[in-house]
Amino acid sequence: MSSRPQRQRFGASQKERIFFACLPDAETAARIYALGERLKRANGFDGTQVLPNHLHVTLYHLGDWPTLPAPVVSAAEEAAAQIDVPSFEIAFTRSESFRGGMGPYPFVLTCEQDEAAWLALRHPLGAAMERVGLGGATRGQFTPHMTLLRDEKRARSAPIEPIKWTVREFVLVHSLLGKTTHIHLGRWPLGIGTA
Repeated sequence: MSSRPQRQRFGASQKERIFFACLPDAETAARIYALGERLKRANGFDGTQVLPNHLHVTLYHLGDWPTLPAPVVSAAEEAAAQIDVPSFEIAFTRSESFRGGMGPYPFVLTCEQDEAAWLALRHPLGAAMERVGLGGATRGQFTPHMTLLRDEKRARSAPIEPIKWTVREFVLVHSLLGKTTHIHLGRWPLGIGTA
């Protein structure tokens, strides 16, 4: 689909971010936010916490754009409609600061034991994105994580009391960069799983 704009990197003119993500239910988000408050104090962080209704695990980043690209949104919705996978349970078991690049560093929760469960959703979604012409967004490494805040200080990996979460849907999110605003362009339920 050659008429689609090319994916761009974030810059001064890019204000519209699009990504596929899984969002925790309100009760789980509240527990994660409360944990984030405790960990922020324990680590002496100054960064602002991610709002409870913005907590998420990114599946695919579809780019940053100067204006919302309707053809990309349409193709993403087409890909999402093809997905038929069961819901699944994961558990966040560690907190840590990601260390690549320069600060501020993302301080995140990870669930390394559950990568296969995430890939059972991510792989079919990636294949569907390839079919609709969004294959460029499927490149790169995937480390399932949920960002709690960003800070100039870093914290080493440490165990936490596990926070379990049943992933029941995925969402296409439109983030207005710099405005602390997320708009859900579409949401797709997962099937009835074993969780």
